[in-house]
Amino acid sequence: MKALIVVDMQNDFCPGGALAVDSGDSIVPSINRIAPSFDVVATTQDWHPQDHGSFASNHQGAKPYDVGTLSGRSQVLWPDHCVQNTRGAELHPDLQIRGQNFVKGTNPAADSYSGFFDDDGTSTGLHEYLRSRKVTHVYICGLASDYCVKFTALDALKLGYTTVVLEDLCKGVNREPLDSQKAFEELRIAGASVEKTSSVEIELR
Repeated sequence: MKALIVVDMQNDFCPGGALAVDSGDSIVPSINRIAPSFDVVATTQDWHPQDHGSFASNHQGAKPYDVGTLSGRSQVLWPDHCVQNTRGAELHPDLQIRGQNFVKGTNPAADSYSGFFDDDGTSTGLHEYLRSRKVTHVYICGLASDYCVKFTALDALKLGYTTVVLEDLCKGVNREPLDSQKAFEELRIAGASVEKTSSVEIELR
């Protein structure tokens, strides 16, 4: 069974959002088009409380994009984003896919880049869901390629899934200009396939 995992296609990561990824919303139509080709579709969603420890606003004297610590782990301090029950946390309104949704980052003391686990190791339930559906292959897309897409794919590999990242259906934060390319190369080295959508559509028919 093959699953499409759509990572964090939320308003705050799209143009006009609190932590906008350049052209982040441009991949939505292609995600909508390819989703029906999969046996299983799942979405992930940052769902932070207002007092989340990854927010620079919750660290005295800190500015967004400073690097601090959270529960003893190195932590990029982000602008407030994807706060629970706000429009920014909602999935993009043009995303027209039906699938099980998994929230992450609900613990103020742990960030969560991966769709599978928070940084403290707490499961989001995604792995258990995919296992119950007998999924063996996962195809990952969404936002952002250099953070949540990358860490979701790395965990998928660790969990034993055959993992494909749909390069053209991802957009990156790119705090440094080559961050997305570096992320894709890291994933290739780890054992993932990084492919264009057009190259996998034939096998999905």
